[in-house]
Amino acid sequence: MDLLLKDKVILISGGAKGIGAAISKGLIEEGGIPVIIDPSPEGEEILMLANGKGLHIPIRLEQPEDAKKAVELTIEKFGSIQGIVNNAGANDGVGLENGSPEAFAKSVSKNLQHYYDLVHFSVPFLKKSKGSIVNISSKTAITGQGGTSGYVAAKGAQLALTREWAVELLPYQIRVNAVIPAEVMTPLYEKWLSSFPDPDKKLQEISNRIPLGKRMTTPEEIASTVLFLLSEKSAHTTGQHIYVDGGYTHLDRAL
Repeated sequence: MDLLLKDKVILISGGAKGIGAAISKGLIEEGGIPVIIDPSPEGEEILMLANGKGLHIPIRLEQPEDAKKAVELTIEKFGSIQGIVNNAGANDGVGLENGSPEAFAKSVSKNLQHYYDLVHFSVPFLKKSKGSIVNISSKTAITGQGGTSGYVAAKGAQLALTREWAVELLPYQIRVNAVIPAEVMTPLYEKWLSSFPDPDKKLQEISNRIPLGKRMTTPEEIASTVLFLLSEKSAHTTGQHIYVDGGYTHLDRAL
């Protein structure tokens, strides 16, 4: 299926590693133009796959000015924006008992504020292109996890904002959807697994709880859904929370 993403300019926060990297690479395969907003040098390596047809902005979106700069650089080079993938973030383990009000506020801001900032500064250009926004959330916003209040609060807010923005942007035919992964093998996930005495055993325990195939979801499977939601092939889909998790969130794990 041709997703009609050729020459479409898509901003991807955290687009150099893990799920973000899979989205960037998938977009390149579709002939699209990724704008990778990520401090990691892997962003330059990904652009080599596109023969330089893209942009790597090596910054972390910590302040509103960072998002504004990313949008300005994109418009300066390409003149338009057709889509945004809000993806950057990290489960930092700021919990209720093991955290503090200050750490909680910082965690929420770190995982949420840049989602708003990047869309806010891009809206004038998305209105012209009738673009698409995809927010990457997490199953923890639905199931809880324990010990990670800040991250989960941000992820839940992302789902709420998906619906809010879908409503606000209806007059401009800008679509807004969220993709909700569960267990996906990324560099951050591998780092977390390595904290256990027997990482392989822990991975097998987790995989056995995933109903479809007893395996982790791949970053590429997340990316495929994201690219579909960015494309005109999903032209009448907005305000949706779409789970790509092998049934982990909703099916009986005893299966």
